[in-house]
Order: sequence, then C-alpha cells, then structure tokens
Amino acid sequence: MNLQDVLAALANFFKGLFSPNVPAGESPEPVHRKVSLIIFNPSIPSEGGHKLADVMHWNNVDELVAGYTSDLQSTSAGYANFEIVERNEVDRFPMKEDKFVYNPDDFVNCLRTGTGFHQPDTADYHAVLKDFDIINKINSGAIDEVWMFGFSYSGFYESRMVGPEAFWCNAPPIIDSPNCSRRFMMMGFSHERGVGEMEESFGHRAEYILQQVFRNSPPSDNLWQRFIRCDKTNPGMAEVGSVHFAPNSQVDYDWGNKTDFPSRCNNWYRFPDLSGAPVMVNCSEWGNGDIRGHHTWWLRHFPHITGSMNGVSYNWWEYVIDPNKVS
Repeated sequence: MNLQDVLAALANFFKGLFSPNVPAGESPEPVHRKVSLIIFNPSIPSEGGHKLADVMHWNNVDELVAGYTSDLQSTSAGYANFEIVERNEVDRFPMKEDKFVYNPDDFVNCLRTGTGFHQPDTADYHAVLKDFDIINKINSGAIDEVWMFGFSYSGFYESRMVGPEAFWCNAPPIIDSPNCSRRFMMMGFSHERGVGEMEESFGHRAEYILQQVFRNSPPSDNLWQRFIRCDKTNPGMAEVGSVHFAPNSQVDYDWGNKTDFPSRCNNWYRFPDLSGAPVMVNCSEWGNGDIRGHHTWWLRHFPHITGSMNGVSYNWWEYVIDPNKVS
C-alpha cells in the first residue's frame, strides 16, 4: 500500500468514527429543487425580428425541459424533482468575459458560414449572476440552481459550480461570488440539441461530484471507480461504465456496440449487494446507440436507498442533486 492509500485509509477511518455506518434501508424521501430558467433567444433584425431559435429552426426549450425533468425523476426512482420557478427569456446574447456581445445579424451570418466567431468564447458568468440577481435568490432559498439555454458559441460550460468551496465540475469553479451562502450549479444547455445531450451534461456533473465524494476512499472502498469500469479499461471486469463508455465501448460515445461482453451492471440494481456474477450484455440494454437511451439506463443504476458506509450515503443522487452534501 503506497502513501496515498495509507492517507486515504486513515481519512476514511477517522471519518467513520464520526459518521457511523447506517444499514441499507428504504427509498429516501423525494427532494424538490427550484430552478431559474434563463433562455437567451435574441431577435434578428434581418429576419423580420424573428427569434434566433425560430430562424434556425431549433428545438422548443419548454419541451426539452419537460423531457429532461421527467427523465431525472424517473431514473432517480422519484427522488429528484426539479421545478421551474422562474422563466426568463431574454432578447439578447450572453456577454463574453472580455465584454464582447454579438451583433444579431452578424451572428446569424457566422452560423451560416461557419466562420467569424469571437474568441475567447467563454461567457461572463459573473454578469449572469448579477443581471438575474442569482446570489440573492440562492441565499433566500427562492432557487436552488440555474439552467441556461444558449447555442453554439454562447460560451457556456455544460455544468459549473458556484459558491463557497466550490470544486471543479466539468468546468472551473466560481468561488469569488461575494456573500454566496451555499454551493449551486449553473447548467449550460442548447436550443440546438436534444434531451439526450442535456442528460450528457447532467451525467458529467454527476461524474465529477461523485469523484469528489469518493476522493479519499482507498481503492478497495471506492465504489465510484468500481461503478465506472468498462471492458476497455478493466478487461473482464466491466460494471456500468461512464457517460462516454458503456460496459462494452471501445472508444468514446460507442453506445451502439453490438458485441456481447460480460458485465456486472445488473448488480447495481441490488445495491449494496454487488456480489452477483457477470452477465453478457450489449447495446440492446441501453438503447442501441441512442444517447438518451444510454444516459437514462446509466443513471438508473445509481444507488438510491437510505443508509451509509464510511460516511458516504447509499443515495448517490443526494450528492448529485445538492453539491452542498459533499464534504
């Protein structure tokens, strides 16, 4: 055992002294999370003032949100219930970190030609926080997180954590927001994409949060690293895999692989009993290559019962929904 493993084992030991194990129990009480929905959808003068999403024939945001929230409720066995408590559709582009803002007609031309996009691309998150009074709403409990809808070159990350002791969550954390009392997530979605891509963003959020939850666990106790095993990284020892890699995937996004491989993915439906033998699986288990099919299948395997071991909850959704639960 190397020094890192020794230190991790000691950390787990002392954590366990103050967080005794709790036997596995029943389904946890559902939680309800309040969402501020911000839709950037500028009007385009050269197109008769029609909104950008209509000009480009993009998806209906409200339909995307309905599908996404329904899937999260279903895959979490009723635990995760998101509610849009405010909906702001704004007639402008997000500002960039260098204060650049696109001219609407110029931006449409960029989209149609595939050239001329501004760099650096990252949006000014602090401007969003200020313009929509996000920190005060978070502190008061009026909202719990923010969902932003943009488009290519909006400059949004898929997910970004804000608040005290925020950590990397598929994007650099924002820890310099004055007077913010708790951590929260800002999700970046797109008019152009589907529910499956929204769940991809959520899946990466889950990956980074659960990696943080288990960061001090020695290899023998790190259930997250066990959960994400696929045949590519752990030949013959595949379990559920990751967002990009199904149990039998050989490359990123290989969700349509028809080759049968042994996997212990079904054991996670019986968590915390993970002792079952592997079964042969292929892409027919998770949607035959469909992005939404794979991601809902993947999320359904997350443990979601009461109880804990070494101070880590048996309900992984608890952490993914509320990053303040991560110590």
